[in-house]
Amino acid sequence: MAKLPPRERILDAAEELFSREGIKAVGVQAIAGRAETTKMALYRHFATKDALVEEWLRIVAADYTAVFDRLEEAHPDEPRAQILGIARFIADGLPGISHRGCPFINSIAELPDRTHPARRLIEAHKANQMRRLTDLCARAGMSDPDEAATEITFVLEGAQVSTQNGSVEDAGERLMRIVEAVLDRHSAPKAAR
Repeated sequence: MAKLPPRERILDAAEELFSREGIKAVGVQAIAGRAETTKMALYRHFATKDALVEEWLRIVAADYTAVFDRLEEAHPDEPRAQILGIARFIADGLPGISHRGCPFINSIAELPDRTHPARRLIEAHKANQMRRLTDLCARAGMSDPDEAATEITFVLEGAQVSTQNGSVEDAGERLMRIVEAVLDRHSAPKAAR
């Protein structure tokens, strides 16, 4: 099996180490060593550690965006099915984040400077997800799409934190039940509430 090019090895090593140990705890020497390359090679591909962090998070964000895209393709005229698919994706991924947690939440905790390029990338990614979710809620006929999208976002992100800290059992299935309840409640005519 052929060895990956240095840039891909560096990104893979960064993902593994940042996910397991955190951004601040991992130095470029550890990343270069894990990638079986040198610091000089790392800096040829990424001018700074911050640039590497930003590129890693750009890839993570693209993976989440791809989920929305795949669900849109699989259920083009079924916004409710797309919303439930997003929730299912998060629910199914909870066991994988139980040790270290969501890369976005963890990165924001380690990057308090709101002007940091990686922090701005996360904020833009989250804003785009919220816009897409709000649009899906509107297309699904929710009585208040903004509120429904906000509630669903709270549940999706809260489930990830609760899984990481071990405070809620069966978080994935509970997440699915809550999202369905939000959709049902916002689908009901206002007069029926």
